[in-house]
Amino acid sequence: MLILASGSPRRRQLLDLLGVRYRIDAADIDESLVPGETPGDAVLRLARAKGRAVADVNPGQWVLSADTVVALDDHILGKPVDEQDAIQMLASLSGKSHLVHTGVALSHNGKPASAIHSTTTVRFRQLEAVEIGAYVATGEPFDKAGAYAIQGLGGTLVDKIEGELSTVVGLTLSVTTQLLSRAGIPHNLSATNPSLTKLTNE
Repeated sequence: MLILASGSPRRRQLLDLLGVRYRIDAADIDESLVPGETPGDAVLRLARAKGRAVADVNPGQWVLSADTVVALDDHILGKPVDEQDAIQMLASLSGKSHLVHTGVALSHNGKPASAIHSTTTVRFRQLEAVEIGAYVATGEPFDKAGAYAIQGLGGTLVDKIEGELSTVVGLTLSVTTQLLSRAGIPHNLSATNPSLTKLTNE
């Protein structure tokens, strides 16, 4: 059975869409950024590190891991530490486009993890101070990179996106299916899916 190295309910929901059998074993690693590290490099390094940490204690099991960061002009925005930090982050994103980077890795038995990085551009509409304050008051921003959840109320702040929505949510589906298929792990769109085989042969 596949192991998802994340406790994120959003990643679980995305993986559920693929019909994969899995269990949770959330990775506990130091997610500090390396000075001078690009957002793309950061998400790949952290996704691989999460996968290795869980694979090391689950020999013989495939481990899927991911990491997501929000970057404005190459400056990485983490999770807000308090209300004022969330307000400042959202104000900095107001009326601008930013990039959301997600790295997805698949690890097994200490072998070098297969990992892919994807990016989606998100543009915020111009936000009023009162609506930023109201959104922060909901509590939704506090465990989210960039201080918003596009799949929640944070979606009301967005003007448009270019790229995959699932990248912003935290687990790029196109990338995940590629990695699972390469490893021969069945999912809803794989050739080994009985329902798909039946449909193709009819």
